[in-house]
Amino acid sequence: MIDLTNLRGVVPYLPTPLTSDGAVDEAALKRLCHHLIDAGVHGLTPLGSTGEFAYLDFAAKERVVSATIEAAGGRVPVIAGVAATTTPDAIAQAKRWAELGADGILAVMEAYFPIPESGVVAYFTAVADATDLPVTLYTNPNFQRSDLSLDAIDTLSHHPNILFVKDASTNTGRLLSILNQTEGRIGVFAASSHITTAVMLIGGRGWLAGPSCLIPKQSVRLFELCEARKWDDAMALQKELWAVNQVFAKFNLAGAVKAGLKLQGFDCGDPARPQAPLSDAQVDAVRHVLERVGAL
Repeated sequence: MIDLTNLRGVVPYLPTPLTSDGAVDEAALKRLCHHLIDAGVHGLTPLGSTGEFAYLDFAAKERVVSATIEAAGGRVPVIAGVAATTTPDAIAQAKRWAELGADGILAVMEAYFPIPESGVVAYFTAVADATDLPVTLYTNPNFQRSDLSLDAIDTLSHHPNILFVKDASTNTGRLLSILNQTEGRIGVFAASSHITTAVMLIGGRGWLAGPSCLIPKQSVRLFELCEARKWDDAMALQKELWAVNQVFAKFNLAGAVKAGLKLQGFDCGDPARPQAPLSDAQVDAVRHVLERVGAL
């Protein structure tokens, strides 16, 4: 198991390649993992939002995590997504991903009915207690029924296994509030909805995001400029790459990444149904942006 204590960098949210009948295409997933590792990414996250976890059953999730771990081969850490509406299901996922050899857990709480803050804290605590793996909390207020409040994150930051939080809001000030309130107990990673250079400037560790699958080399270069504190150069590159974030946000999450990867020679199939693939006009928009940033 790779030690994640000092994890920093670009960790792409992997898509889940699917065949025409909806099965996980493990060969396509492994090929993409090899490509991203060769491009210099610092880790891999299967079953994030881009991985369409909400549309996969336990067996499919297991195949995704297993294939990613096998492809990584210990070269970079694998932080596997755990997402469930029930605490027992989340615990079962965490334990199984640990058995398969994951290096860390990305914890998400799905909810249909609202959950009080005490229940939210209890859910993430149970996931963190389930294994010895380091846990990254994932909060995405745009899609979650019950969000992680600042006070909940502060409480959870005292758990010895909870090391990081990935915030997918559009509020960079919230990230600074997390950093200030937790006083260094928890590392902050950005999402594609944030200006990642700004997040690095205020003390972030990097970003976990789907668009990095499309521009891995450019993303790694951006991170390296931030690490070197070459802020002017970093912002110049950030401005150039921002169009990728914009097109990603405009269309279906998995659909945009899968369409872009297909243009690059990595056919990951269509988004899981009932989601629809991008239209021809939408694919053209993705193509235009990738050409602009030198990713085609």
